Amino acid sequence: MKIIALEKEMTNARVLSFRKYAKAEAKALWQLYIDGIVREFYFRKEKKLAVLILEVKNKQTAKKALGSLPYVSKKLIEFELIPLRPYPGFQRLFK
Repeated sequence: MKIIALEKEMTNARVLSFRKYAKAEAKALWQLYIDGIVREFYFRKEKKLAVLILEVKNKQTAKKALGSLPYVSKKLIEFELIPLRPYPGFQRLFK
């Protein structure tokens, strides 16, 4: 299952906290990439918030994987998870 994860910064997050955990965050994200969980990662164009594309069994697996990120475990950010499904329009058109 593909899931889009949209980062949301917590209101109590401080810039210094992000700097403190930046290297550990990058290493943890890289590990999720190597493990085939995070397939793509981006920043939104209009603001510096991450957008991740995950390939996982279900939403719970995505939540657990993202919980391993230091920024999430330290409650600096959270993610809105949006499960995707294949586009069904062609099937309707070409029956």
